[in-house]
Amino acid sequence: MRKKYKLECGDHVLYLGERTCIMGILNVTPDSFSDGGKFVNCDAAVSHAEKMVEAGADIIDIGGESTRPFSEAVPIEDEIQRVMPVIEQLADKIPVPISIDTTKAEVARQAVAAGASIINDISALRLDPDMAGVVAGLNVPVIIMHMKDSPKDMQVLPEYDDLIKEVKAFLYEAVETAENNSIKRSKIVIDPGIGFGKNFAHNFTLLKHIDDFSSLDIPILVGPSRKAFIRNRLKVDSEKDLSPDLPVVEIGSQAAIAASILNGAHIVRVHDVAGTVATAKIIDAVNGA
Repeated sequence: MRKKYKLECGDHVLYLGERTCIMGILNVTPDSFSDGGKFVNCDAAVSHAEKMVEAGADIIDIGGESTRPFSEAVPIEDEIQRVMPVIEQLADKIPVPISIDTTKAEVARQAVAAGASIINDISALRLDPDMAGVVAGLNVPVIIMHMKDSPKDMQVLPEYDDLIKEVKAFLYEAVETAENNSIKRSKIVIDPGIGFGKNFAHNFTLLKHIDDFSSLDIPILVGPSRKAFIRNRLKVDSEKDLSPDLPVVEIGSQAAIAASILNGAHIVRVHDVAGTVATAKIIDAVNGA
């Protein structure tokens, strides 16, 4: 049974644990692994976000820098130019909180000023020394994720002696660091980082053991949608990597999402909101039976 939490996000409140919260992914980038280039146009991005909200998204997560394996960081000016027009247009149009997916404190600061109310930092406050102070000063929720090194090198032979123990210890220390920097515990969400510095087997192990992280007493976010471990498992023998947009990959994603919810995830980060709404309704009913 998931513990229940109240997450205050500016004018919005999310009641986590009563049902699964769905975060819709909106990448305004030319090179993200699944939807890169589809929503670089502001109008297209805004329209897609509105459709995700209509389909049942509880949060819209906007990112202006790809964090796919081996990706390079983009200049802060480019990231700001990509995300700000979309946030500014959406802030008054959608009735759900906007999350800014960034590792840069200045991007986070400007995004919140424009209407975002959650900061999603895959680096767990490590890549920008100013991020913790910005989060604390803005008093908004922050998602802190486990990742080895950086996106550029995280997939270079990731190894663990004890995967779950090490990821859990990392997140424990990250939460402690956040609190030591005046970030309220009630504003923190943890993410074990599916696909970030893990091999295919690691990702399946994480999905199986999501509940192990519940002892940290922090809401848990899981983001398996369309990632390489799913595509690799579904491909036939020596078949080339499957396109993330294939229907079979989305079916595999829904299976991974179902496993996440069954094992304790409070929030799932996904591309297909409508499909996930259906999955979550059924798995939430199973969990509540």
